[in-house]
This record gives sequence, structure tokens and C-alpha cells, in this order.
Amino acid sequence: MMPVMRPAVAMMPVMRPAVAMMPVMRPAVAMMPVMRPAVAMMPVMRPAVAGCGRSHTRASLPPQTNPLNPRGHRPAMTGRERYNVPPPAAPPVSGGSTYRGRPTPAPVRTPQQQQKEEQPDSGGCTHASEQMGVLCPTGCELKTVILKQEKNIKGTILELRRDVTDLSRSSNNIYRYVDSLSSQVRERQRLTDDNGNVVGEYTGDLEQQHAFIKDTIDTSFPSNIRILQQVLESVRGKIQKIESAILAQREKCNKRCTVSYPIPVVSGKECEDIYRKGGVASEMYLIQPDSFFKPYKVYCDMTTLDGGWTLIQNRQDGSVDFGRRWDDYRSGFGNIASADTKGFGKIPGEYWLGNDRISQLTKIGPTEILYEMTDWSGARVQARYQQFTVQGENTNYQLAVAGYSGTAGDTLLTGARELVGENRTMTIHNGMMFSTYDRDNDNWLPGDPSKQCSKEDGGGWWYNRCHSSNPNGRYYWGGAYTKQMAKHGTDDGIVWMNWKGSWYSLKTISMKIRPFFAS
Repeated sequence: MMPVMRPAVAMMPVMRPAVAMMPVMRPAVAMMPVMRPAVAMMPVMRPAVAGCGRSHTRASLPPQTNPLNPRGHRPAMTGRERYNVPPPAAPPVSGGSTYRGRPTPAPVRTPQQQQKEEQPDSGGCTHASEQMGVLCPTGCELKTVILKQEKNIKGTILELRRDVTDLSRSSNNIYRYVDSLSSQVRERQRLTDDNGNVVGEYTGDLEQQHAFIKDTIDTSFPSNIRILQQVLESVRGKIQKIESAILAQREKCNKRCTVSYPIPVVSGKECEDIYRKGGVASEMYLIQPDSFFKPYKVYCDMTTLDGGWTLIQNRQDGSVDFGRRWDDYRSGFGNIASADTKGFGKIPGEYWLGNDRISQLTKIGPTEILYEMTDWSGARVQARYQQFTVQGENTNYQLAVAGYSGTAGDTLLTGARELVGENRTMTIHNGMMFSTYDRDNDNWLPGDPSKQCSKEDGGGWWYNRCHSSNPNGRYYWGGAYTKQMAKHGTDDGIVWMNWKGSWYSLKTISMKIRPFFAS
């Protein structure tokens, strides 16, 4: 029967290709792990999606950096320190060794064994004698081989299924992520469109404003500049006229004022003496109370209350500043008189005769004083004191008065009627010393430069703390004035409180003295 089996053996080469194809599936199974990197690469694809459509391969992705940025080197700070290169290391040790080479061991010979020839697992069964080869496969043997291969393939297929599931899950995540990115892109595109619309609106408004400004600059500004240039030229002309007038006045002021009208020949110790000598016209005269002193000019009132009055103070138009220093009040200042239409000095001017002269006149003998006042409506009042004396400079021209009569109200002896108690006492002028802004002799914290009546009330006077009358104050046109109009917020006008109160400045006031005698 052996010859009968040989033809089957001869058919093995024909069957081997069919059986040999089973191992061909192993490379296909072995290639399944190749797909795993595709699944492992899914996290790598996320940065590519987050990059707004940019695609990068693994080679083009930037290297991952540690957020703490660790490093072994310490870079030198520019401009502050320098890096010093270390010196080169010494060369390694060279030369002959103290040992010789080791002896080589003899090779060991081993008997050669005949290698067993392995037969390919082609699905058949081996012969009892190995030299006889492989028998032809049967159905049971093929089933056994196939079941053996199925066990290996099943595990690989399960792994492949898991990988496919992971890949599907990752694909779904990527799809949702890409979809959300697309939504964000659409929202940003909408915002960009809205911003573009707003920018377009503002651009239109800006263009309108630019056109308006350009039109204003091109048309309105030049016309306004021309108008301002004309106004400037007009102002320059007026300034030149004022400068010319100032220069003319300065030239006149450089020359001492001279009387261009005649002075009466009659003179005396004071105006009462001149009146008794026949000088009955009210005008400027020369008087000489003491023969040791030079005569000086005064204005004599020869008509009021039987005449003989020497005018020592006069305010009528604010032409003279009464905010003067101590020396000015001591020697006197202002204009004694001005000429009338016929050239005679019969119009009194604004002036203060001088404390030295007033003191000299009042110490000749008993002297009375007459205050005459006029408000801005034309009403007139008087205040008369039968006794009036001013001491010398050694007592700071201390004042003494007595014997009031008149219609204006007594302020020198009794103070302001609208005040009571100590406040009213502070406004009495009798017994006070004369004060100016540079010589503080009042009763308001003596020695304190910030508490000076004369500095706040605008002139020199016999201030207490401070006044009920202020004939030498600031001249206000119109009468009534306010704290806001006053320089220091005080009643610094020409004030007679017992007639018009603190906030009414009189239009005119005059002080006249003459020797007291029984009428």
C-alpha cells in the first residue's frame, strides 16, 4: 500500500500554498499595533484644532516646556555682571603601562551535533520516521490548526475592536470640540461685524466733525482773528494815548505845584484872627500860629455859623488817597484849594492839614470843632464839640473832646448807639491815640500786626477797637457798600454810624476848628 500513499505525498506541494497562507495573516495581525499610535496621536491633534485651523505634523509641533522654566545655567545680567571663562583643564596622563598583556586561553573544541531539520507547520502530521517527511493533512488536522490560529487572532481582534472604540470616542470628542470652535468663530465673526458697523458709524461722525472743524478753521477762525486784530489795534491805540497822558502828567508832577491865583494880603494866627482883621471871604489864606514857625496855607470858612473856621480835613470827591503813613499824617497832604471861575482859590480841596499843625492850633487855647456831613441824596447834618484838643507827637496825638451838640449823633464821646455794653465802649474815640497802618496805637491787641484797625479800615484815625466814625476811610461812590466790596470785609468807608450806620459811605465830610468863645 505504500506505493498507493506516495501519490498523496506528491500532492503536498499543491496543498502547502493553501496551508502556508495561514501564517500570512500573522503579519496582518502584527500590523494592528501599528494603528495604536494613531489612537495615541489623538491628544496631539487637539493643539492643531485649537490653533484656528492650522495643521501641524508631529515634527512641526513646538517642544513642551515646563511652566516653571527650570534650568541649570544662570545667565549673566546685561550691564551688571560678566561671565568669567574658567581656565582649561590639564591633559590626561599618558605613557607606558607597568603591566604586560594577559595570556590568551586555548580554544575549546566541542563535538559537532547534527541539527534537527524542523518541518514547517503546514497542517499535516509528521511521519513515524522523520526522514519520511510529512503526511498529507486530513480534515481533523486542518480544524486543529485553524482553532489554534483562531485563539491568537481573537485576542488581536479584541484589541483592535477596543482601539476602534477608543478611536471612535476620540473622534466624537474632536468633532464636538471642532463644532464648539466653529460656534465661537461664528460668534466672533458676528462681533467683528457689529464692531465694524460701530466703527463705520464713528467714522462717519468723525468725518462730519472733521469737516466742521476744517470749515471752522478755514472760515470762522480767520474772520475772528481779523476782528481780534482790529480790537488789538484799537486797544494799542488807547494804550498809547494813556501812555502819552501819563507822560504828560508825569512831566507836570515833576514840577512843584504853584498857586496861579492870588492869596489875600490879610493873615493872622488862625482863621478867627483873620476874620476879626477883616477877611470875610471863604478862601485860602496864610496863617502863622507861632512866630517861630513859617506860615502855611489853610482854607478858611468865613460863612458857616458866623465864620472864622479853619478847615483841617475835607473829603468831597475821593481825589486824594487817605490810606497814608504816619509821616504823611504828621506833616499833612492833599490840595488846600482850587481856583474858581475868576481865578481865586475859593473852592476847598481834599486834604489833611497835618497832626503837628492841628495840635499846635488846639493848644493855643480852648478850641471847638465842627463836623459837617452830606449823604448822596443831599441831606446835611452837623456834629459840634465845644472842646477839642490834640496832644503832641510824644503822646501819639492823643484826642480829647467834650460838649457835644448837633444833628448827626455823638460818636466821639458815646460810641455807636446800635451797640451795647462793652461792644459800644470799644467804639468811643475820646482819649484814643492816633493810628496809621504803619504805627499801631489802637486798643485791638497792641503789638499784634494782624490786629490793626487802621490797616483794615483804610485810613489814619483815633481808633479804639475799632470805630463808630471813620472820616478818613475809603471813598465809595453811591453810598451803600457791602463786605464783598471792602478790601478786608470790614466797614472801611467814610462812616458816621449814629447817622447812616456802618455800611453807608458819606459823600462829603469836613472838620473845622476855631477858638471857643461865648457867643
